[in-house]
Amino acid sequence: MELGGRKVAVVGMGGAFPTCSSLNDFSDKLFTNQSLIREWDVAVARGKQIRSTVSGFITEAEMNLEAIYSPLSDTYPEVYSDLLKRIPEINLSTADMGSVWAMLGSLDAIKMAGWTTQETQSEGTGVVVGSGGGGHVIQRHAWHAFFELGKKSRLAGSHTVDRSMVYRDAANVSCLIKNRGVCESIGSACATGLGNIGYAYRLIKYGMQDRAVAGGVEGTSLETFIGFDAMQVLSRGFTPEQSSRPFDKDRNGFVCSFGAGIVCLEEYEMAKARGANILSVIDSYFNNSDGDGDMFYPSFAGQQRLWKGLLADTNIKPDVVKVHGTSTPAGDAIELLSVVDALGVKDYSISAPKSQFGHMLGAAGAVEFIAAVLMLQKQKVLPCLNSDHLNENQEAFQTKETWLGPKEPLAAYRDLMPQQTIDKEINSITCLNYGFGGTNSAILISKDHS
Repeated sequence: MELGGRKVAVVGMGGAFPTCSSLNDFSDKLFTNQSLIREWDVAVARGKQIRSTVSGFITEAEMNLEAIYSPLSDTYPEVYSDLLKRIPEINLSTADMGSVWAMLGSLDAIKMAGWTTQETQSEGTGVVVGSGGGGHVIQRHAWHAFFELGKKSRLAGSHTVDRSMVYRDAANVSCLIKNRGVCESIGSACATGLGNIGYAYRLIKYGMQDRAVAGGVEGTSLETFIGFDAMQVLSRGFTPEQSSRPFDKDRNGFVCSFGAGIVCLEEYEMAKARGANILSVIDSYFNNSDGDGDMFYPSFAGQQRLWKGLLADTNIKPDVVKVHGTSTPAGDAIELLSVVDALGVKDYSISAPKSQFGHMLGAAGAVEFIAAVLMLQKQKVLPCLNSDHLNENQEAFQTKETWLGPKEPLAAYRDLMPQQTIDKEINSITCLNYGFGGTNSAILISKDHS
C-alpha cells in the first residue's frame, strides 16, 4: 500500500521530436495519423554492414544547431553551436547532442509552466533527466584517435568526460537553469524516460521537492542503432512509414529512433494557487522487476504485479492504455494479454505511439508520456498504425499448461486498438514502459477536474 502524500500536477512540456519543429508540430502530425519515421541516410551509407535502415532520427540542422568540428579532426564535433542563441555557449561546451535537446526541451517546458527565475533556481526545484545511452559520437572519435591512430589524449579535448558521463543530461539542464534542489539521472533501459518522471513525481509527492524538471533523452547515434541491429531486433522489409507495426502478425522488430521528452511537475496546490495551466494530474506511479532472471524476455507475471501495484490505491479505471508496443514478436503479445488480464475487454482503448515515431529507447517513456497528456487535452486516442492483421491463432506460449493468462488469440482484441485517431471522452490514461533486465514502469494520469 502506498503512503499518503501530496498531489502532483503536470504544468509544462517540451522536447525534440523527429521531423517536427515544435511541440505543436509534433501534436499536429500525431493526431493526423502521420509517421515520423524515415529512411536514415547515415545507415543506408553503410550498405550491407547494416540490416535495418529506417529510423525516427533528428539532425543538427532540424534543431537549428551546427556542429563545429575540431581543427585536429574533421569528424569530431568539438562543440555544437545554437544558431538561434537559445543556450549560452558555456553550456553548449559541456553538452553532447542529447544534452542540447534536454536543455532546449527544459527551456520550453519551464516557459510553458510559467515558473519564475526565483522558483526555478530554488532549493525546491529538482532535475531528474536520464538517457538509455549516449555520448557515443563524442567517445567514438576520442577513443579512435587515441587507440587506433596513436594520437595524444588532448586530441579528445577537455570535455570528453562531461559530454559523455552517465548523468550528463541532468547535469547540463541543472547548470543551465541553476536549480538548487536535486540533480539526478536514473537509467532503466527503455523504461528510463517514464522512470525519471515517476521518480520526480515521488520526490514531490513525499515533500522532498516542490517542482521538478524530468524526462528522458536519446541522442541520434549510429552506435546505438548498430547495437540493436546486431541483435537482429530491428524492423526490416517494410517502407519507413509501415515499419513500426505493434501487434500486427507480420511485425519483425522495432524501429530504433531518437528524441527527447521533458516535463515540468509541480505540487498541485502550489500550481493551482499561482494560476498555472494544469495539463494533467498524476494519480499513481508504480515500478517493479520481473524477478525471473531473464534479461530480455517479458514476464506476464511481472506485468500482472505492475498493474496490481499501480491500481492498488485507486478506483480509477483508465479510458486509454498507452502501451509500450515496440513491434517485437513476444513483447507485444505478452503486453496486450497483460492489459486484457488487468482491465477486461471493454470500455477502454489502446494507443501505441511507437507506431508513429518508433522506439526512442531512453526517451521513449517521456515522449510517450507527453503524447498521453496531449491525448487528454485533445480528447482523442492516438492510433496503433499498421496493426493491419492480428494473429487469429494462439501464441505458442498460450498453448502451454503453465500459461495462466487469457487464452484468446490477439485478434480477439481487435476492437480495443484504433487504426486511426479517434474521438473519445478521456478522463484518465495509463502509460506503460518496460526495459532490459526485467524493469517495468506504469503511471496513471488524469484530467484536472477542479
